[in-house]
Amino acid sequence: MKKIVQIRRKGKVKKARPVQVMELKGYGALELDSKVALIQELIPLGLMHVKEVLQEEVKKLAGERYKRDGLPGHDRWGKQRGFVYIKDQRIPIMVQRVRDTVNDREVTPSAYERLQRPSDDDEGVLKKMFHGLSCRNYRECAEAIPEALSLSSSTVSRRYIRASSRKLRDLMERRLNGYDFMAIVLDGKSFGDDEMIIAIGITREGKKVMLGIVQSAAENSRVYREFLLELIERGLGYERGLLCVIDGAKGLRKAINEVFGRWGVVQRCHWHKRENVVSYLPKGIQSTFRQKLQSVYSKGSYEEAKRALKAIRAELCVINESAVNSLDEGLEETLTLHRLGLYRELGRSFTTTNMIESILAQIGQKTDKVDYWKNSNQKQRWMATSLLYIEQRLNRVNGYRHLVQLRQAIQKEMSMKSEAA
Repeated sequence: MKKIVQIRRKGKVKKARPVQVMELKGYGALELDSKVALIQELIPLGLMHVKEVLQEEVKKLAGERYKRDGLPGHDRWGKQRGFVYIKDQRIPIMVQRVRDTVNDREVTPSAYERLQRPSDDDEGVLKKMFHGLSCRNYRECAEAIPEALSLSSSTVSRRYIRASSRKLRDLMERRLNGYDFMAIVLDGKSFGDDEMIIAIGITREGKKVMLGIVQSAAENSRVYREFLLELIERGLGYERGLLCVIDGAKGLRKAINEVFGRWGVVQRCHWHKRENVVSYLPKGIQSTFRQKLQSVYSKGSYEEAKRALKAIRAELCVINESAVNSLDEGLEETLTLHRLGLYRELGRSFTTTNMIESILAQIGQKTDKVDYWKNSNQKQRWMATSLLYIEQRLNRVNGYRHLVQLRQAIQKEMSMKSEAA
């Protein structure tokens, strides 16, 4: 029984017209401009080679036309409608049938069977969906040729889920043994009622590496602790010293202390500290104190910055005690790079969480298009896909040549504390 390739639109069945495929000899006779135009449209060239491969296999099975010089009992048996996949497009073609008359059965060329399966990695669909093409518009945006059977919305959805699931697995199972991390940056992005916490590692060469994600409904030290322990299980090294850049979340700070101990040196984000302090002040003076705090944190030496912060603290004591308490909380950790003597060299990259904030903004360009999150797995697949896509385009951190000095400074400080104890 002959197979007929069909597509359904608005409840009606419509037969897809087989593509007219150019012969290779016809392609060879074309003018240069025409060849270039075809080369730029890779699908017609692909179809020519599809036809050539299928014809060669038919010759091996049934021999040349009218010569019967193939395998014993194998004959050409007319043609039928069929299809092949090129890229992620299902394209109808006419296929030569071959019959084994001895065993009374039809023989399908192995090449044809393989060409009927779409690409295993689904990367084409993943990239199109990731860049904003919806399932329902996929058919209209097919890039092949008019006769192509573009994928249905359900097929596109399934292939995207498969591809993005692999991205999530790649991220969460990535081995970290081969990296020499000097610092990690941790922050989160909101997805409805949930917080997706992200960790990014900075290598000795200044490369930014996505370490993993964890979903949490609140800032919970247990969640952070288990997340950090899971990173260690995958090979994250911290025993030689690791700078941890955080926004000041108490649960995260507690987890770093429990997991990394004295080797996890915390740098609090200047921006978060500044905004937390000024939020307690009247609006009329917020701008003034914001500028003062920014000026203080821009000072090059630890002694200068500490002295200036004490002066601001004295001013705040008269205005708002809550602002003073906010400034005091974790104050010393906002000056970590100053204390290590590397503010001028590494302050631009590591005194704020701007590094990860920029990445979160890029993630938002992808994930904010989703109006409804069906489940946790969908959130994590989108997040992992976004992170791995962005990772390929990230530049090295500013001042990366001084990262070796950062480790040396941390180790020196830890040794001095051990001797003092």
